[in-house]
Amino acid sequence: MTGSNTRSSQLTANGAPRAGGAGTIAGRTVSRIGYGAMQLERLNADRDAAIALLRRALELGVDHVDTAQFYGDGFVNGLLRDAFRPGDGVVVVSKVGADPHPGGTIPVRPAQRPEQLRASVEDNLKALGLDRIPVVNLRRMDTRPGLLAEGDQVVDLDDQLAVMTALRDEGKIGAIGLSNVTPDTLRQALPAGIACVQNAYSLVSRGEEEMLRLCRDERIAWVPYFPLGGAFPGWPSVTDDPAVIAAARARGCSPAQIGLAWLLHHSSNVLLIPGTADAEHLEANIAAQAIELDAATLATLDAAGSPSTDVTFG
Repeated sequence: MTGSNTRSSQLTANGAPRAGGAGTIAGRTVSRIGYGAMQLERLNADRDAAIALLRRALELGVDHVDTAQFYGDGFVNGLLRDAFRPGDGVVVVSKVGADPHPGGTIPVRPAQRPEQLRASVEDNLKALGLDRIPVVNLRRMDTRPGLLAEGDQVVDLDDQLAVMTALRDEGKIGAIGLSNVTPDTLRQALPAGIACVQNAYSLVSRGEEEMLRLCRDERIAWVPYFPLGGAFPGWPSVTDDPAVIAAARARGCSPAQIGLAWLLHHSSNVLLIPGTADAEHLEANIAAQAIELDAATLATLDAAGSPSTDVTFG
């Protein structure tokens, strides 16, 4: 690669330095710090503020955005459609495997059957205003955390991959990802071509190290959700860990920023998708890219890790 190409890979289509540096997903160069759009549901009464937040993310060098049709029953996807333009070069990653369940105790319900996966892709395409979604994650429901599939929602992985591959062949999705899967599931899926894996993972919830190594070996992007832990009762929180607090105090930053910086340092295939509905918080998340972690600090933080904790919904 020439020097000029190296420099250009560090910039988004709008000329901003890529947040967190340059990473790769599905053969596309993206910012290593992306944006998880789920929390935009909180701005359902202020659409203009939500769109302004997305445009601010672009200004800050974000060009990788994670979404789903079941976020706000299509509201979030509609925001992305209105906020982004083709020339912005944003790589949108969506997911299927659940449908909106407005008014339910849990706002989503399983949608694991092949025909439901296809229908969800079509719904995503319509709401996003796209002809093709760059990456679509298949959210499995045969392991925690999260809803577990029951009855006719218990579907063989190969049947799901068959419809996802067909959708890719038809040009409706660019690449296939997986979410909430085990290493054995990933190994079974590898022949289909997997671009990324999204599993719960943070500095203090480290039960997925085998999966991370497998992804790194297979050149698959590792996209941790709940990157700061603490999402459910009983889950450890990165911001409560004494080693994290000490590292933050020494650097004049927040414990959350240390948690994000550690993830960027931990493995080169990590792509982050922290979410927020607040512009100041967005800027703080992206500022984590500048935090230096020396070898001694990294060793101390590495020792703070613990096995992941099972929960009933995520």
